[in-house]
This record gives sequence, C-alpha cells and structure tokens, in this order.
Amino acid sequence: MKRIDHIGIAVKNMAASNELFRKLLNEAHYKVEVVESEKVATSFFQIGESKIELLEASDPESPIAKFIEKRGEGIHHIAFEVDDIRAEIERLEAEGFVPLNREPKRGADNKLVAFLHPKSSNGVLVELCQSIPE
Repeated sequence: MKRIDHIGIAVKNMAASNELFRKLLNEAHYKVEVVESEKVATSFFQIGESKIELLEASDPESPIAKFIEKRGEGIHHIAFEVDDIRAEIERLEAEGFVPLNREPKRGADNKLVAFLHPKSSNGVLVELCQSIPE
C-alpha cells in the first residue's frame, strides 16, 4: 500500500456538510461527483496528500443510506492507494481478509475500487483504490 488516499464520511445533507467542512478546513471542496452504481453523491476536499470524501445517499436503499440509518453520520471507510488492485486483493485474501468484491469496479475520483469486509478488519470498512490512467 502506498498511502491513505482518503477517508469517507457518510452525511445526510451534502450542502450543509460541504459548508461545515469548508469552515473546518478553510478550503472549498474541489469536486462533486455522482456514482450511479453505488447510488451516492460524493464531494472531495484535498488535505495535503490525502482527501476527505463526503458521501450522501442518492437512493434510500443505497449502502450509505443504510449505514446512516444504522449508525448515523460519521466515518464510513478508509481508503488506501495501491499500485495493482487485483494483486492486492489476492494478497489480502491470502492473509485472511474477506473481499466484498473480488473484481474492482469504477468508483469516484477516477479510481478502480474494491472493499474489504469490516468483520475481517476490526470493524473498519477498508477501500483499496487504484488510479485509472487518463
């Protein structure tokens, strides 16, 4: 793993949360993106080499809506940048981690993404992400 790419935070109201984090970080978000496959809207803030990703459900049946219903707003996942996401999924599965998706899928911020089940990583949803060449 190369570095922490971002921390994902589940929010109920993107506009209010963008303003809150603008005040906190003294910096505006640089990108808003909808990921239809995950039924989520995202907003990104750059903090040094890492990012904060705000996640708002675009459908009441989305994973983010269910997360907020169960746990409330807050940290949803931590994402690590990797060079070869398929090799990393294979390595981590061999180490006993449970992938939620063995085949990476297109995520926000021009990345391929895959997730590890929180039950295999001390209750933390872990995202692996690899940049897609433009």
